[in-house]
Amino acid sequence: MLDRLLTVLRARFGTAPALTEEPRGVDVLADMANRRVIRRYLDKPVDPALLDTLCAVALSAPSKSDLQQGDIVIVSDKGQREKLEALLPDNPWVKAAPVFLVFCGNNRRHRLLFDWRKRPFVNDYLDPFFNAAVDAGIVLATFTAAADRVGLGSCPISAIRNHAAKVSDILGLPQHVFPVAALGVGWPSFEGVMSPRLGLDVTIHRDRYDEQGLADKIAAYDKRREAVQPYRTQRYVEKFGESAEYGWSEDKARQYSVPERADFGAFVRAKGFKLE
Repeated sequence: MLDRLLTVLRARFGTAPALTEEPRGVDVLADMANRRVIRRYLDKPVDPALLDTLCAVALSAPSKSDLQQGDIVIVSDKGQREKLEALLPDNPWVKAAPVFLVFCGNNRRHRLLFDWRKRPFVNDYLDPFFNAAVDAGIVLATFTAAADRVGLGSCPISAIRNHAAKVSDILGLPQHVFPVAALGVGWPSFEGVMSPRLGLDVTIHRDRYDEQGLADKIAAYDKRREAVQPYRTQRYVEKFGESAEYGWSEDKARQYSVPERADFGAFVRAKGFKLE
């Protein structure tokens, strides 16, 4: 199993750590490293009890100062789903997902404790929003890992933040509760495709942050990814033209060349966060 783990890591990052002894749970590590985004599903329901169990496992994840600020909204009502799906025209696969979840940051419960005890909430600045968002992200990541373990496939949907206010209204989210991401979940109809990641020498640092040789390392990553997962289309050709060499770095530079979610800060402030 150690060989499988190292093989998967090389496929993902181009290199692998110099691991010589098989660690405990090596099969789980190999499965986690081999995770695939799944956007195609069998026409097969997910047992609600299993779904609740996965939510419970996800909510067992670490939480900042035990504040427990990550929530999950299970959207099963047909009308509710249709409203949310209408906001995601660029994600038509969402309609095929048997399960639709929305992961939220919840700083409301924490603030209610102060109201109930008639004490001032003195930490009303950026940190409460940040902590709740991170908690929700950790719960999301833990849910996807748990779903993988039972054979389910999933794909996060950050595009719900393109319409954060509408999503909030549809779900009835009160002040200080906000959507972070949605997740489509179901039984996979194919094994998925592994997305190569930036090299470990780019994202792992020793003692101090290091960008030495970064441009060359990203250029090498562009070529490695192009060899196994080339982009089928190029973004904003009318603005940038066709590029003979179109890799990850060009795609991401094009993706954020236009404003995206410019109103999210205003939405968060309208939810009661000061963000100072």
